[in-house]
Amino acid sequence: MPRKRSHAPQVAPAYTGRLAMAPVPSLRLPDDAMDPDAAYRFIHDELMLDGSSRLNLATFVTTWMDPQAERLMAETFDKNMIDKDEYPATAAIEQRCVCMVADLFYAEDLRDDDPSSAIGVSTIGSSEAVMLAGLAMKWRWRDRVGDGWKGRTPNLVLGANVQVVWEKFCRYFDVEPRYLPMAEDRFVITPEQVVEAVDEDTIGVVGILGTTYTGELEPIAEICAALDKLAADGGPDVPVHVDAASGGFVVPFLHPDLEWDFRLPRVVSINVSGHKYGLTYPGIGFVVWRSKEYLPEGLVFHVNYLGGDMPTFTLNFSRPGNQVVGQYYNFLRLGRAGYSQVMHSLSQTARWLGDQLEASEHFDVVSDGSAIPVVAFKLKRDFGYTEFDVSQALRSFGWQVPAYTMPEGAEDVRMLRIVVREGFSADLARALYEDLAKVISHLDALQPKGLFNTEQPFAH
Repeated sequence: MPRKRSHAPQVAPAYTGRLAMAPVPSLRLPDDAMDPDAAYRFIHDELMLDGSSRLNLATFVTTWMDPQAERLMAETFDKNMIDKDEYPATAAIEQRCVCMVADLFYAEDLRDDDPSSAIGVSTIGSSEAVMLAGLAMKWRWRDRVGDGWKGRTPNLVLGANVQVVWEKFCRYFDVEPRYLPMAEDRFVITPEQVVEAVDEDTIGVVGILGTTYTGELEPIAEICAALDKLAADGGPDVPVHVDAASGGFVVPFLHPDLEWDFRLPRVVSINVSGHKYGLTYPGIGFVVWRSKEYLPEGLVFHVNYLGGDMPTFTLNFSRPGNQVVGQYYNFLRLGRAGYSQVMHSLSQTARWLGDQLEASEHFDVVSDGSAIPVVAFKLKRDFGYTEFDVSQALRSFGWQVPAYTMPEGAEDVRMLRIVVREGFSADLARALYEDLAKVISHLDALQPKGLFNTEQPFAH
């Protein structure tokens, strides 16, 4: 008999027909079925209360794709990515994507006639990719130090500016994080900090290609060079992982001569998010290794209960194949020339915004959009209001521009950030800047009268 909960929260859709008028419990399964059109309309209307994804300038995640890509993805929602024997075409597409990513990053020993020559996997996103890369580094450290590893504590050297997934990896897998602090005028790590922090129990160093806080590129080549010298002088021989979640699909096209990838011998693994500047809807990512020796065989499982022998190295198991299909569509649709055109266009828009902000009397620009299409900026001085007030005020126009404090070493610095993604046109950029100018004018006007209140309505 169904439980009776007289005080349970309810929602009451008000659509035509008695069924659609009946209250629906919001925290338990309804007792009766609902008409599919009524269920659709009910959920569709509730979702209107969300903000517009296209105006969400806080996220790096893709919010627009070609209609043809959307159609392909809709056609493959039901394909389970792990079931490679049942869906061999989807499995082949996944491995082709891995090959293309590995080739883009200059992985070793790639062969045009052998898809398995690329060592890597697709993942739900860079969070899963980071976990896999971290595990590979930890296991290789264990192999390196030998049987005595159980009495030692592995550590990972990384900046305080890393994305939270790295904190999760260290906590979940018992690795000591050694965070390198920022400074009030520096928001990336330095080679000197890295060399000072590593030791014989360091499983790796993480460098970021496009930081979450500012979009800056950390000096990967310089870090590798410093570690090369340290090893040559008898110090520990420490590998480098590059977290290219945000920049991995940007830098090869905007800055093709910049060496940050497997062209640097010390880089052993790279993760990248397809659902960021890979231009695919969430969630798809990749992790690739320089060559087979950097992925310990003990981490790879073999299962046969879905049909055939399937090697697998993932934290997740079942997941839909449509994200991989969407990524493959982008790779074929755009190619190197298309990605280059998109990234240069986004960079041009970001740099226009950066130039306008730099020319204003209110803002200092930390990242102008030239590294990756991200503009990070802050108020030049105390105007009587903060970056948080500017962010809140922009929401009255529909814009979501995040304000936040910087990590350890720069905690007193506040920042605003605009992520320019495909679908954010030059016209939208101009509209954003015009609205920002209105916000600043409004906040400035309130100061002399002592009437500052960010909840006061704006004259649109």
